[in-house]
Amino acid sequence: MPKITVDGKTIECKDKQVILEACKDNGIQIPHYCYHPGLSVVASCRICLVEVEGVPKLVPACQTPIRDGMVVNTNSPKAVANQKQVMEYLLTSHPLDCPVCDQAGECYLQDYSYEYGRAEPRFEEEKVKNPKKDVGDNILLYSDRCIMCTRCVRFTREVSGTSELFVDGRGAREEIQIFPGRPLNNPLAGNVVDICPVGALLDKNFLFKQRVWLLKSTPSISPVDAGGENIWVDHNEGKIYRCRPRYNADVNQWWISDETRYAWKAVSDGNRLVAAKKAQYSSQVETDWQKAADQAYTDLKNLAADSPGTLYALLSPMMACEEAYLLGKLIRSLDPQAVLVIGPVPQGEQQVFRNSITGKETFVIQGEKVPNANGVRKVIELLGGPSATYEELVKAEKPELKKLKGGWIVGGYLKDWVGKEQPALFKKGYRAVQDILPNSLVNSADVVIPGAAWTEKDGCWVNFKGIAQVFSKAVPAPEGVVSEAEVYHYLLRLPGAYSAAAVRAEIGEPVSAAKIPDADAPEPAMEFVEL
Repeated sequence: MPKITVDGKTIECKDKQVILEACKDNGIQIPHYCYHPGLSVVASCRICLVEVEGVPKLVPACQTPIRDGMVVNTNSPKAVANQKQVMEYLLTSHPLDCPVCDQAGECYLQDYSYEYGRAEPRFEEEKVKNPKKDVGDNILLYSDRCIMCTRCVRFTREVSGTSELFVDGRGAREEIQIFPGRPLNNPLAGNVVDICPVGALLDKNFLFKQRVWLLKSTPSISPVDAGGENIWVDHNEGKIYRCRPRYNADVNQWWISDETRYAWKAVSDGNRLVAAKKAQYSSQVETDWQKAADQAYTDLKNLAADSPGTLYALLSPMMACEEAYLLGKLIRSLDPQAVLVIGPVPQGEQQVFRNSITGKETFVIQGEKVPNANGVRKVIELLGGPSATYEELVKAEKPELKKLKGGWIVGGYLKDWVGKEQPALFKKGYRAVQDILPNSLVNSADVVIPGAAWTEKDGCWVNFKGIAQVFSKAVPAPEGVVSEAEVYHYLLRLPGAYSAAAVRAEIGEPVSAAKIPDADAPEPAMEFVEL
């Protein structure tokens, strides 16, 4: 491996690395604005200029490839003077509105101004002021905060491939614009907010809602499709405020879809089910979840006592693998010949995004609009015995499906999933239902137990590639709500408290090896490539 010397310290580098990333990998920070490992290198912000021995001028660290034996100075008088000058230039027109800016607390300008800027500004003229712009359904552009790093422009050209943004004007009048009649509404648009290093591009849904230093971040997985996009769920005092991308080289890299970004809204839906109910005299009356669970257990046990093969469990593809496994064990403890049915798997159109310049595929939004169909299928296969798809349950043509009399049904979808075409069992058989939102099935069920959303429990999902990924509980469930797995743990009379990791170990591969990636693991460097 090549070695270079940085500020008197010898470090090892990867082949074809640039100075900036070689230093980053070795804990040496070089300030930068325009550079992003997922975008092309333009070297326009100039704050990363460093001094290289043998080169007469300062060179951009983000664009200069390392060579064995290179000597780099990041803190030389020339490099430090450049950093101060760049910061001074960027702040000549930047408004001092940090107290009301949503980027405060995670803003490169704030950090670098403290670390590399001048203590006193010398600019006395009037600042250039630009209007706030509504550039999309979810995004606002504060032009006077923009430092023209062009990350957002490059993203729309190189990742989403939709090219809504461009640079208009030059010099002091230079600003980001959208093309007339083409608002920034592509399915990946929200990523420009994440990559903006200052407070120029902001999410309307998060605007003035919370200070970022008050937020706690919990690693999680997207619930909207089979892609398994990795995310951070940011929350405070039991309330979710936003979701952000979490880097994963094998799944979503640095990006997430807008559908994933705003999936948390279903968790905060005012119509959430929060009270367990049981049927009584042709109506539903409220009860606590233990009594409702015991009632469902007793009724289903009595139903199967005289005739094996009369029960079924509908395992929702929104369930965690651990929950599906425990429910399968529970229903089979009542009826060894119970049918395990995978819930409906809604299909949409797969969306493929390409670099508008090279045509290279950059991101894919999967058409399978549930996160764990693959994992539930694996659990059903592991448990063995009679099984069926939801479509087969609707048709009820198989002999083992014709004699079913009742079952345990789990929903958990982020919107109404029952629809008009539903199994006859949903209308006349015995139904113990766990769900998070009301629907026609919930309103007519014999027993209803409110379920927990994915941000309110621990679990594991298997994406379309077969990659098992763990998500963690971010916020507590509403009062009266308990996770599905805890209900099964209670009814199976298992010892101790419920542990998702223990159930994963019992299930075996691939979910037993799944774990949350180290949050401090370094992202890969963008390798220098001759264009």
